[in-house]
Amino acid sequence: SEEVVKYTWSEVQKHRTPSDAWVVYQNKVYDVSDWHEHPGGAVVFTHAGDDMTDIFAAFHAAGSQAMMKRFYIGDLIPESVAYRDERQLAFEKGYRDLRAKLVMMGMFKSNKLFYAYKCLSNICLLLASVSLVVYTDNVILHVVSALIMGLFFQQCGWLAHDFLHHQVFRKRKYGDLAGIFWGNVMQGYSVQWWKNKHNGHHAVTNLHSSSALTQDGDPDIDTMPVLAWSLKQAQSYRELSADGKDTALTKFFVSNQHILYFPILLVARLSWMNESFKLAFNLGAATENAALEMKVRGLQYPILERAAIILHYIWMFSVSSGFGRFSFLYSVMYFMIATCSCGLLLAIVFGLGHNGMSTYDADNRPDFWKLQVTTTRNVIGGHGFSQAFVDWFCGGLQYQVDHHLFPTLPRHNLAKAHKLVKSFCKEWGVQYYEADMVVGTIEVLQHLKKVGNQFVADFLLDGPTM
Repeated sequence: SEEVVKYTWSEVQKHRTPSDAWVVYQNKVYDVSDWHEHPGGAVVFTHAGDDMTDIFAAFHAAGSQAMMKRFYIGDLIPESVAYRDERQLAFEKGYRDLRAKLVMMGMFKSNKLFYAYKCLSNICLLLASVSLVVYTDNVILHVVSALIMGLFFQQCGWLAHDFLHHQVFRKRKYGDLAGIFWGNVMQGYSVQWWKNKHNGHHAVTNLHSSSALTQDGDPDIDTMPVLAWSLKQAQSYRELSADGKDTALTKFFVSNQHILYFPILLVARLSWMNESFKLAFNLGAATENAALEMKVRGLQYPILERAAIILHYIWMFSVSSGFGRFSFLYSVMYFMIATCSCGLLLAIVFGLGHNGMSTYDADNRPDFWKLQVTTTRNVIGGHGFSQAFVDWFCGGLQYQVDHHLFPTLPRHNLAKAHKLVKSFCKEWGVQYYEADMVVGTIEVLQHLKKVGNQFVADFLLDGPTM
């Protein structure tokens, strides 16, 4: 038999781009350069030059590693990984054992009746909203209808999220088709756009890309020039400027981002719909990773995705126009109230989950467990919001830490897993953070203000700006 080639950790780290991508799984090295046929898409390149052992386990069904055999090029020399001392190795074994325990407990099996109930309750929201348009001519009731529609969109988001994380069905195609219904038809979002963005977010949560050529940064915090989550990110647009300085637009948004945060959230859904439409109809992509995926693979479900998005706009414009009864301006008002309220309701939960928590450079990331726990905030009841309301409103993402550790765990089992995760973190002294909706939102705004103040202080030090 041929002698196995041995590689050091520093050698693996040199291969960080899609065209030159090495990954490590259980101390074995694989060369996945230009592997655009990866079933999960271009997300595979987020761990180029890094260890993918735990994110692989989080996203793949048992036996999926067999597909990796043809990419095997050698073994990693474990001793070459400086941060892996005996305690770290014991810690990693501990959280992998916890995952195995959850599997043995049957925690990854979904309750189909729970999801049938959630689907039915969502449809009831839609019917309530449409009924107020059809059977009333009262302006206030039409505003209420639009707000209910916004809430319906938000709750559809949680359902599509569960189906597309394959929490419900073992057969992934069923999850994709359910995701197209709740995502494309009901919300106007592209499933492929969402998968690329969201799977990348899970893989590299709150990470800043290691370089302009790599794809190891979190797309969810790629919010410049309107929001910056660290001073380094706030200054990142300087390299795009001819004079190497901050533009007036960047200065305005970043220095005022704590004030502009909620107005920006109001238009978030418009941005997501725009990016979805562009990607689905080959009109552009928001990130290099998504552009690469579309260029090489295209849409997984091209006809379904496009037809479903068109269907969404047909039914939504019909409702917004009162089925032809409303004036143009009145129809726009209805559409914007529904759209903006949804953006706000969705983004509040997203913001609570990760914004204002730790961020890291991709080439200096901690292990999988610490990355997910330290970059994530769980949401609890408080300040007048009961835990039951939080559970319903956040759609499972109140247990964001636990979800990020076990993304395929069904929503209805997160509370049980939460107790085990919290206990494990306490045992190993790992930061585990929870806050209620009010405190968490205040923390997000305080963090934005802190980064904005640092940014202002820094560019003032550079000299006169007038």
